[in-house]
Amino acid sequence: QVQLVESGGGLVQAGGSLRLSCAASGRTFSNYPMGWFRQAPGKEREFVAGISWSGGSTDYADSVKGRFTISRDNAKNTVYLQMNSLKPEDTAVYHCAAGYRKFGSLSPLAGGYHYWGQGTQVTVSS
Repeated sequence: QVQLVESGGGLVQAGGSLRLSCAASGRTFSNYPMGWFRQAPGKEREFVAGISWSGGSTDYADSVKGRFTISRDNAKNTVYLQMNSLKPEDTAVYHCAAGYRKFGSLSPLAGGYHYWGQGTQVTVSS
């Protein structure tokens, strides 16, 4: 059974940092593009960051550029999201996702991902 399990969320003050992890099991995702999305109450799920299967390419939403960094450790089958200079508007449930196929293209669209984790809550207080 394929599972993506996020961890590392929590409550942090504005300006603080958190590091999210997404551990995959049931399949090796080292050859799949991976992404992070977030969904705030009453809002649509939105793209945060994505990383190519090799780790050589990354993409970020404009709202997080310069503050968030996505990375992956294929040996650990894990993807990370380092979040710095957090703002109250970053408050959301953060989900990681894996692409449909090996060596697929990095995508900023939710439809480009097949496997999803349950999410981890990030709350930033002002």
